[in-house]
Amino acid sequence: MFALKRSLVAMAIAAAPAITLAADKVELPNTLAMTAYGTGSAGYSQMVAIGNLLQNEYGTSVRILPGENDVSRMTPLKTNRVPLCACGIASYYGSEGVLMFAGPDWGPQPIRVITTSIASFGLGIAIAGDVDVKTPYDLKGKRVSWIRGDDALNLGTEAFLAFGDLTWDDVEKVEFPGYGRAFDGIVADQADVAFTMSVAPPAQQLAASPRGLVWPELDPGDSEGWARLQAVAPYFQPHKVTSAAGDYSKDNPWQGASYPYPILVANADSDPKLASSLIRVFTEDYDKYKDAAPGNAGYSLSQQNMQWVIPFHDAVVDYYKEIGHWTDEMQAHQDMLVERQRILMDTWKQYTGSNPPKDEDTFRSGWMEARAKALEAAGMNPVFR
Repeated sequence: MFALKRSLVAMAIAAAPAITLAADKVELPNTLAMTAYGTGSAGYSQMVAIGNLLQNEYGTSVRILPGENDVSRMTPLKTNRVPLCACGIASYYGSEGVLMFAGPDWGPQPIRVITTSIASFGLGIAIAGDVDVKTPYDLKGKRVSWIRGDDALNLGTEAFLAFGDLTWDDVEKVEFPGYGRAFDGIVADQADVAFTMSVAPPAQQLAASPRGLVWPELDPGDSEGWARLQAVAPYFQPHKVTSAAGDYSKDNPWQGASYPYPILVANADSDPKLASSLIRVFTEDYDKYKDAAPGNAGYSLSQQNMQWVIPFHDAVVDYYKEIGHWTDEMQAHQDMLVERQRILMDTWKQYTGSNPPKDEDTFRSGWMEARAKALEAAGMNPVFR
């Protein structure tokens, strides 16, 4: 751990000198450090590809620190030891100060998006192919996996149930000690449903089993279903999935859901020159890196959700305005997200400054109640309770 901290400090120090390429309005440090998922992940591979581009085109050496879990990836960003994190959906949880970030050492984080990737895969519930389920509305009475200690997966499952106007009370909840064990349970006919990424090995395992696999169709025109889903997990968006376990392809896509991965984030007060330079590289050099790693095509401008759940960095907004890719509606949404984050951080400051409970569980429950009241008072959905 101490060696890791020393490595992070060295990276931050090395990032001081800068190279300016005025013709392209790009100004990057000689060395740029970031955290990312583990070395075998798609997110890590994508950042390596981007790093190669930055080295070859701009002389910037990118050092990627793989993190074993969400907290280890976000801690260096929180402490300003690195300026960037190629994170997952935990970046949203961090910005909201919930789940693993609701404890006394965390709270809501002032995170801002640089860019995101929406690739050909999707995220959702994989369903055994021998049960009669075509949409989430058909899940009533089915055996649905619930993973102990994994709030993110369970929340995703809950969101898909909500699309079908169902709750955990409408299904048979089957508890498993882990994600992999849940899919083993489906193969062994102990459950019927579990949440996963559409191309993940457990989904492939289920698809190859005698039970087979199907993905439930989420009609993008079902506005009420989507409203219910996004009330539970607002980071989901409709997505035509062409990479998925089972009988799915470009010719036979799954009309499902996804959310960005990875999500390249920085702190709100991070260097605007860095944020501006990176969004220019990701947008204007797209053709140079789009085929360099699986999922890189998802960084295209057309794939960016301009009204998502985490605000953009101010410098990124300025760039989108510069190229004419920003509207009044986008600005209103951005302003709302920034105000939401201000409310959360002010509420956290008040809560932690008023002699909060020392017991961690009591602290968390008190914080969650305080944040919900503050957001509701501002007419905003707390989402998490």
